[in-house]
Amino acid sequence: MHSIKPKTALISLSDKSGLDELVSFLISQDVKILSTGGTYKAIKELTSEVIEVSDFTGFEEMMDGRVKTLHPKIHAGILARRDKDLEVLQERGYETIDLVIVNLYPFKETIAEGCSFDEAIEKIDIGGPTMIRSAAKNFKDVAVVSNPNDYSRLIEEWQNEDGISYDFRKELSQKVFQLMADYNLSISNYLKEDFANEIPSYDIEKSVSLRYGENPHQSANLFTFSNLKHKNIANADILQGKELSYNNIVDADAAWECVRAFNDPACVIIKHANPCGVSESSSVFEAYDLAFKTDPTSAFGGIIALNRTLDTKTAQEINSRQFVEVIIATDYEEGALIEFAKKKNVRVLKVDLQQDNPYPGVIKKVSGGILIQSDDTYAVPREDLKCVTKRQPTPDELDDLMFSWTVAKFVKSNAIVYVKNKQTIGIGAGQMSRVISADIANLKAKNEGLEVKGAVMASDAFFPFRDGIDKAASSGIAAIIQPGGSIRDEEVIAAADENDIAMVFTSTRHFRH
Repeated sequence: MHSIKPKTALISLSDKSGLDELVSFLISQDVKILSTGGTYKAIKELTSEVIEVSDFTGFEEMMDGRVKTLHPKIHAGILARRDKDLEVLQERGYETIDLVIVNLYPFKETIAEGCSFDEAIEKIDIGGPTMIRSAAKNFKDVAVVSNPNDYSRLIEEWQNEDGISYDFRKELSQKVFQLMADYNLSISNYLKEDFANEIPSYDIEKSVSLRYGENPHQSANLFTFSNLKHKNIANADILQGKELSYNNIVDADAAWECVRAFNDPACVIIKHANPCGVSESSSVFEAYDLAFKTDPTSAFGGIIALNRTLDTKTAQEINSRQFVEVIIATDYEEGALIEFAKKKNVRVLKVDLQQDNPYPGVIKKVSGGILIQSDDTYAVPREDLKCVTKRQPTPDELDDLMFSWTVAKFVKSNAIVYVKNKQTIGIGAGQMSRVISADIANLKAKNEGLEVKGAVMASDAFFPFRDGIDKAASSGIAAIIQPGGSIRDEEVIAAADENDIAMVFTSTRHFRH
């Protein structure tokens, strides 16, 4: 495919950044410049070598500028196929336009700043999109630039021996159609929002290209949403540290999702998207201390999330105890930031407790389709728990049962969570067998010297057999919370009664695959 060196350029810009350098280069290449309105005036201040579109077409703009570039001489010059339409152009006295440099009225920026409905409607660009779509369609012969960030690349390509390559023109064309998709969606959402009592609307925007995905051979990008009101994980304030990786972002989201579920000062330590330590206490320091003691081995290289301001003492303790990839909190004492600055690679994120919800639910790719489900936001009220055993849980046990049930929601299935005094003391996650998950939770508690006797246990789904209850009894578990609903519930309840275990049913499960 051939390269080109344009002879005629059409320029119409809302964002005039970089215009000086661009015009200087075009003049150096003896390019005929056509322009409109405010852009024409700006170029006229730089050079007399510019032709106003109305002079070029012989058609005066009308309706306060609503109609000025919508003319056959403009669009025929852009759309003409150089291998078959030139004769038609010559018959009508038209000429080719090889380069279109246009950006659009700032619709999203206008509505974001706040404006009347009529003002927003006037910012819906018509001529600009028509010109760039025409040029993008005919990228075989025309170069189109819709973003000032591409000026330097355009100039660089132009200065090649053959000129602007086919591949670059195709890339510029793709950017136009992506821009138009986003632009049209923002208008559609605005109109929908206006007529739906200002229901929030969001557009997906690419935020950053990541170094790689879950593994080095996988590519990855982070996309976020426009119009976000809060600092979420995807748009967090990164106060220090290396670039976030794909796995950092996934784990950080899991940590923040979990720690936000607690009202008192809480700490969640995540490793491979699973909590390895969770605690809720009277202070941030105590919450971190207890969460870390659940499983110090797994905490190494983990993600720490706190639902409060992180104080200097806790920051010092984190630095002295462990290697950490990411720290997340609602704010930081100045001394804490000074402390973390000693380890410059640690990513320090500031995120709001209140989060945006730009799209409802969970999305998963499957072969040939997409699965979409609503978020698992249900939290069973304490009064809805059903005690099914002879022994009722004590008030302290009930507090721990509710805490353990909250944690279990964020642990990969099959999930077993041991808790004592609102501290996880053992977590079994992601096993094919619920009994093996219980074994793992018990093993972790023993490895860290944590006393299981008197602790409570949460299971994210029902026990299909009594063996899980017998295993818990042998470990010293005093109370159990689980959904219930097994065909062997009577057998499971009998096992709990035989071992003097209090057991409550939630009548809801929390699978997390």
